[in-house]
Amino acid sequence: MKKSSKDFNRIVEEVKNKASLKQLIYRNTLKSFKQFKMIAQEMVTSLKEESIGSDADVAIEFNERSGFEFEMKIGGDVLLIYMHTNVHAFERNHPMWKTTYIDKENDRNYCGVIYIYNFLADSFKYNRVNDIGHLIGRVFINKEQHFFVEGRRQLNFLFNDFINQKIELKYIQSILEQAILYSMSFDLTVPPYKQSQYISVGELLQDSSTMRIKTAKRLGFKFSFEPEE
Repeated sequence: MKKSSKDFNRIVEEVKNKASLKQLIYRNTLKSFKQFKMIAQEMVTSLKEESIGSDADVAIEFNERSGFEFEMKIGGDVLLIYMHTNVHAFERNHPMWKTTYIDKENDRNYCGVIYIYNFLADSFKYNRVNDIGHLIGRVFINKEQHFFVEGRRQLNFLFNDFINQKIELKYIQSILEQAILYSMSFDLTVPPYKQSQYISVGELLQDSSTMRIKTAKRLGFKFSFEPEE
């Protein structure tokens, strides 16, 4: 095979540069995800100890669902933390492209992502497959282990110094604490009457847990990057 063509040499450069870069970011993100998991386990253990004597029916649990996914169950809420195995780049209209940090070195634009979702615990307990969860935050980590969080309420402004903040244990604990507080601060609201006024015979004959009636919180906040409806 001829190895001196321009295209072949470009492929070699891509392997050396971009592919290696993405592997570095993947390793950084995986390391941070494992730290998220470790701190979540410690938090659950501490919460159980501090809650001795309270209502025994209030569940406080940690569950590892896979190598890239775990959950924290606290009362009626489940926080699902999930690491995406691919590396992402920001779209050109993303605000981070306006920072000198990325403008000076475009490779800083590539990030691994850890997602934080909030579900109702009963959605899993009763297998209500039509219930929906909410993305309440996502953590971006780059090659230099710098990070920022796009999220709801405190998560959106406490961790937005991408230029200076490097991911470490104190920040991970704070992110988890803010995610738990945010999730617990919003109650389940009754859906509009029109959404619940019809049900089919087929749904009625099914197990009640699988009825096509969606249950979810109304969070009441938008991400800063979400368009107006």
